[in-house]
Amino acid sequence: MGRGGGLRAEGGFSGLLKDGYKHLSGLEEAVLKNTEAVVALSNIMRTSFGPNGMNKLLVNHLERLFVTSDAATIVSELEVQHPAAKMVAMTAKRQQEEFGDFTNFVITFSGELMKQAQDLIRVGVHVADIIEGYKVAGERALAFLPDLIQEDAEITDVRDPIALRRALFPVIMAKQYGQEELITPLIVQACQQTLQRSGAPSINTDNIRVAKLMGGALIDSEVVTGMVVKQLAHGIVKRVHNAKVCIFGCALESASTETKSTVVIKSAEELKAYNKGEEQAMEDAIMEVADSGVKVVVCGSTVSEMAQHFLDKYGIMMIKIQSKFELRRVCRATGATAIVRIGAPTVEECGFIGECYIREFGDRKCTIFAQDDSVDGMEGCRVATIVLRGSTTNGLDELERAINDGVATVKTLCGDGRMLPGAGSTDIALAHRLSTYATTLPGLEQYAVQKFATALEVFPRVLAENSGHRATEVVASLYAAHAAGSCTVGVDIESEKSSAATFDVSTKLPYGVYDSYACKANALNLAVYVTLTVLRVDQIIMAKTAGGPKPRKI
Repeated sequence: MGRGGGLRAEGGFSGLLKDGYKHLSGLEEAVLKNTEAVVALSNIMRTSFGPNGMNKLLVNHLERLFVTSDAATIVSELEVQHPAAKMVAMTAKRQQEEFGDFTNFVITFSGELMKQAQDLIRVGVHVADIIEGYKVAGERALAFLPDLIQEDAEITDVRDPIALRRALFPVIMAKQYGQEELITPLIVQACQQTLQRSGAPSINTDNIRVAKLMGGALIDSEVVTGMVVKQLAHGIVKRVHNAKVCIFGCALESASTETKSTVVIKSAEELKAYNKGEEQAMEDAIMEVADSGVKVVVCGSTVSEMAQHFLDKYGIMMIKIQSKFELRRVCRATGATAIVRIGAPTVEECGFIGECYIREFGDRKCTIFAQDDSVDGMEGCRVATIVLRGSTTNGLDELERAINDGVATVKTLCGDGRMLPGAGSTDIALAHRLSTYATTLPGLEQYAVQKFATALEVFPRVLAENSGHRATEVVASLYAAHAAGSCTVGVDIESEKSSAATFDVSTKLPYGVYDSYACKANALNLAVYVTLTVLRVDQIIMAKTAGGPKPRKI
């Protein structure tokens, strides 16, 4: 405005936005800053890659302590704020939700792609050429991947425990190195119990529960057919066999009206009659439940002393479970439906359990809902519980994460049982083929394709570094072996010498070292996608943080 006006119009982009907005643009402020953020996140995660990866000690905003090398847990607790790094973290979470494994692969590879892109940008290659080269390289890598599938290692039937153990062994070794011989059989046994017996094999990951009980050692862990709950049975009945189950989602107590009322009692006889009326109503309700053949009652709310008295009178076992999520799992395990009325359940609402009893694990008593496979209609209700024993809470949490990753891998194998060579063998094979392919390209994108191949070296390099080997020697040995025609040579983390730190993945261990094709292909695709997304950003516009001023420091 003019001299008499109280406002002054600002020119440029800042005049379009409210006060407090932050605007960054150009190579130095936007593109390179984004790549630096993603590389920083990748550098944090790469030291936790592989069986010899280091743990991270995290304390979140609730002061809860985490000691873990699991990439999904680290990313979720880091609370990443930078927009570019946050996109990578969100992509890694998506990989974890969909496949349960290769989360660190996504972060490490996208960070390495960004690092290689930085070098190209600094020597003058345009970002558009890098994006085009990375896009071409990603497509070619996914096209090369099926050629590396090992047909002799393919999981054709997940009901075969030997084949399933071969597939799970490297997955557990990457999470709990040295404990794979103890953990893998537990997962295999639990999965075999919950797999569908007929039709195409499928598995519900929520049907495999983990009960973490302090005390003992990992060797004391076991698999229980059925569900283990940490709540004990109330009353005098502690064990039943071949029992119908009734689950109440409401409280087992005298009914109360929604309106307020006052009852005037003038004598002791009237008081006795009033109490007897309530008792008779409750006894009639429990009698109806007992007459329907129910021997086990599970309640998700409060249970009055009067109701407990009549449950004991009619020989009914009662377990109170406050968690609604645990109550839903008991419903699924028994085939019952939670009802919200006090009275006899219908035939469709009743569940069945082979045996319900209390068992002691160390100094902790738990209630076990053991299932009976001979009952019709229980095909989709099979539940297995892995009882983990250990001395520390953090150790049990880390074991649970490894088991969850293993179960998620079994779910993936139910749909796609193809396997790839592990231990960095597939990555070097792709790098070798892409390097050859880059020389056939005429344009500037050949430099990006070559950098893409170089980025794939990060996985055998990190495996060697985390194992104490000279990464350059190991990578050179792998390239020489693959150039000679062997595409199943990977990094030997157990070798004592760097010069001999390679092996054929098909001969190592009793089962070999293989990766799931579906997991690896999806992780590779996601890493390339998020890298291209970040590289396409040339401006960052951030709004002012909502809320008042920050509190003054004292």
